[in-house]
Amino acid sequence: MTAPQVQRITSRDNPLIKTLRRLTQDSGAYRKLGQVWIEGDHLCRAALERGVKPLTAVFSESFWQQANAQWAAAARQNIVIADALFAGISALESPASMGFVLELSPPTALQPAAPSVILDRVQDAGNVGSILRSAGAFGFKQVIALKGTAALWSPKVLRAGMGAHWGLQLIEGLTLPELSALTLPIIVTSSHRGDYLHQALSEKALPFPCAWTLGHEGQGVSPEIEALASVHVRIAQPGGEESLNVAAAAAICLHASATVALKG
Repeated sequence: MTAPQVQRITSRDNPLIKTLRRLTQDSGAYRKLGQVWIEGDHLCRAALERGVKPLTAVFSESFWQQANAQWAAAARQNIVIADALFAGISALESPASMGFVLELSPPTALQPAAPSVILDRVQDAGNVGSILRSAGAFGFKQVIALKGTAALWSPKVLRAGMGAHWGLQLIEGLTLPELSALTLPIIVTSSHRGDYLHQALSEKALPFPCAWTLGHEGQGVSPEIEALASVHVRIAQPGGEESLNVAAAAAICLHASATVALKG
């Protein structure tokens, strides 16, 4: 087996360095470039474990000196740059000293009957990444992001997703009419409408498979999607808070559906 090519870059004006800066600083650059940048041991390892083959591995000089065989053979090409240059492209307060450039997977078609999570203009990247983690953990392998939702492959969403991306089918930029292709019941949460989630569970009124819709942090689910929903539920909040963070609500709801699935 031929050893991967190793190249050292010293100039911040190198085309690859410029590309990496775009990928780390512009949340939508991956759509224009067809590439994704992931940084740090955890994310890179998660990608490899899912069978992803990086285009390029980028290492700081100090990390390369101690990089083990796994990292050295992970990508088709290895790039080694000075520590200061790596810090200049890193999106982290404490640069992780290594990262991968991945080819962005081509868009996939919506699967009408797949258990799904619909993101309706969820704008906080941390919330979106956390929802992706919950979706993967609780068996919802299709995530549909409607227009206005944070970019799913942006650096912040990738970090918050902690590797969940590579176990999911991610569909971005859908419009409301395109949801009509789903053959599953759509469920939405509301603070004022529908049964409490725990009551729906006990009464076996929570359908599965289904498509959960999570809405905008301030405005919630749009009236148009509420009109499409066949089930509305509320989450009991005996502590009296006005509302839950959308990522926390997602975890509660998706776990409830996983319970239904496990019970058969």
